[in-house]
Parts: sequence; C-alpha cells; structure tokens
Amino acid sequence: MKTKTFALMTFLSLFLFSCNVVDQLLTFTISNQTSFSISSGFPLNVASEVLTPDVTTNSSAEFQNNNTKADLVKDVRLRELKLAITNPADKTFSFLKSVHLYISTDANDEIELAYLDNINSTTNVLDLIVTAEKLDKYIKAPSYKIRTKAVIKETLTKDITVKADMKFKVTADPF
Repeated sequence: MKTKTFALMTFLSLFLFSCNVVDQLLTFTISNQTSFSISSGFPLNVASEVLTPDVTTNSSAEFQNNNTKADLVKDVRLRELKLAITNPADKTFSFLKSVHLYISTDANDEIELAYLDNINSTTNVLDLIVTAEKLDKYIKAPSYKIRTKAVIKETLTKDITVKADMKFKVTADPF
C-alpha cells in the first residue's frame, strides 16, 4: 500500500513539475509602446482624458517568432507598464496626482490596464500598478486603443510628451 501511495505521489509531482516547465518554455514577452502629450492648458485637480493614438500590435510576428500562433495563445497579462517623460528632458512627474490607463478594441469593451494614485515622484519615470486582467483578445487584435485619464496638481507651462512602455506576458498552449 505504501509503495502505491509513494508511486502515485511521485507521478503527480513529476506531472506538476513538467507542466510548469512546459508553461515556462511556451511563455514569452511582447513589448509595445505609445506616446501621448499632456498639454499646458490641462485643467487642475480634475480627471481629464489625454488623447492617445491607437497602438498597432505586432503580435502575429511575435507569435511566429516564438513558434506559436494566435489560436494557441491561452493567456496574456500585462507584466509591466512604465511611463517616461521624453520632452522636456528635465521635467519630472511631480505635476501628476494620478493616472489611469484603459485598453479597448472596436470589438471588445474597455477595461483598466494600469494605474497609479497619490503620485509623489521627483523622477521622470513611473512604474504603474498593473491589473490582473486577461488581455488575450486585445493583444490578438491588429490594434488596440489606450485611453489615459490623468489628474494634475500643478499648472503646466509647457506641453509634456510621455512614452508608455508596455510588456505583456504571453503563454501559449502546446497543442
């Protein structure tokens, strides 16, 4: 009886370990970027939208480079979203109170992607808190929209250009 139990436990352990190894082999990262501008006339202490251009995905090429295709992708999650001020070069995020980014496509509803509230930063790079949303249908689409909602806490004298760097963790199914 003990031998059967030991054999079963060993088999289950090996099975679970091999599933994790397979998932790691079939997991890769897709990176996308977009830029947007916060104008000098932006209202103070009011949540306002920032115009953000559509993001064209390169997911088909990325899937092919990682030996998979869209219909085998089983899970896509945002792993990291960084905002960086690109112009003016000496500006920091001290003007920003909060920022929320949302993702949508023409065929899919909008969901929150990442956010950061109560910002108290003196650097020109911010790491946002990413949501745990499943993003398969957005990344598989040819393009998606990013909507940015921001609250600023000080008057801007110049337009500020911000670059958003997004890294998505993609896991494909082997079958």
